[in-house]
Amino acid sequence: MRKIAIYGKGGIGKSTTTQNTVAGLAEAGNKVMVVGCDPKADSTRLLLGGLAQATVLDTLREEGEDVELDDVIKDGYGGTRCVESGGPEPGVGCAGRGIITSVNLLEQLGAYEEDQKLDYVFYDVLGDVVCGGFAMPIREGKAQEIYIVVSGEMMAMYAANNICKGIVKFADAGGVRLGGLICNSRKVDNEEELIQELAKRLGTQMIHFVPRDNMVQRAELNRKTVIDYDPTHPQADEYRALAKKIDANTMKVIPTPLEIEELEALLVEFGIV
Repeated sequence: MRKIAIYGKGGIGKSTTTQNTVAGLAEAGNKVMVVGCDPKADSTRLLLGGLAQATVLDTLREEGEDVELDDVIKDGYGGTRCVESGGPEPGVGCAGRGIITSVNLLEQLGAYEEDQKLDYVFYDVLGDVVCGGFAMPIREGKAQEIYIVVSGEMMAMYAANNICKGIVKFADAGGVRLGGLICNSRKVDNEEELIQELAKRLGTQMIHFVPRDNMVQRAELNRKTVIDYDPTHPQADEYRALAKKIDANTMKVIPTPLEIEELEALLVEFGIV
């Protein structure tokens, strides 16, 4: 079983990319569990056809400690197992605690045991590595490999570089490695070449360039992944290609983050700023 965490700047398209990639893996016959680590609880919506899923924290608040695995896991597209960690009420508590509570409960309930026959576990993690809760998949070895969703925009690249610093910090203790960058295109000038160069300087790879296409939004409005909504569309093939590349990937590294001056110089070199 491979444990993967998807990180990236807020709003970069992590949840969309994760769910579409998981759909590609499921379509190919893999059994996948997705653990949503965002208080918005939208990491599994497309796999569940828009179904509002009860989160782990909500379930614990309502039912106490007497919780079973089926209370917090729902079956989605292609037999995917879907979990939403949830979070505290707005303005109360730390959202990162939801991830810690959720993962610990899943372990206690046997969600990762061999009898579940999982090929993959995906953690869809909120934003940058900004606190202990959101760094948990890295810090405690819950995820073995990280993929960072990025674009050619400056702040997306800045966040990716910061996440690499987090990977370096916990690489020895947790054994986590960087599997590559996923470029979720924003149609920035020279974007593909820029992210390829960023990956090279970080010591990793751009594992796939996902072109921007309105089909993604159209599928989302219909509460589905692209592969589920229109399996013959070229964008569906892009996510299938990404899924295949992750499935076959053997390049897992401790990255070499850039200094901020180096990152800014890279942007200037490619005419972004």
